[in-house]
Amino acid sequence: MKPIEKEFFNTFTDFQCLILAHMNRGDINGVTAAHYNIIEFIMRKGTATGREISIAFNISQAAISKQLKFLIDQNFIVREQEKTDHRKFNLSVTDKGRFIIDNSETFRKAITHQTASILTSKELKNFNYLLDKVLNQLKL
Repeated sequence: MKPIEKEFFNTFTDFQCLILAHMNRGDINGVTAAHYNIIEFIMRKGTATGREISIAFNISQAAISKQLKFLIDQNFIVREQEKTDHRKFNLSVTDKGRFIIDNSETFRKAITHQTASILTSKELKNFNYLLDKVLNQLKL
């Protein structure tokens, strides 16, 4: 690894740890980052099926089913049979699930505000441009 890559690796690792530490601090009844991502996906869509989640996360339906069972059992999401197609079940987020997402969003807004107060407008614009560029290339 080149020295600049090593420096980036260390900085990125610290940043990742900051985010994960916050997620773990909000650990309610064993909710993991994967659970959080599923809850947020459903919340942003309004409702979703297990199949939609499986496709979006590129994970087998069996693996998603295990995660969904936990989230349903813990009352973070609810599963309701569709009225017109009884084979289809829609998932939606409960108030308990919304609390987790809202708490995380509050954290992200605080980090955004702190970052904006540390960097100049030009640095923030460059930082955002570079993050966006990398994210767009890394998305599968």
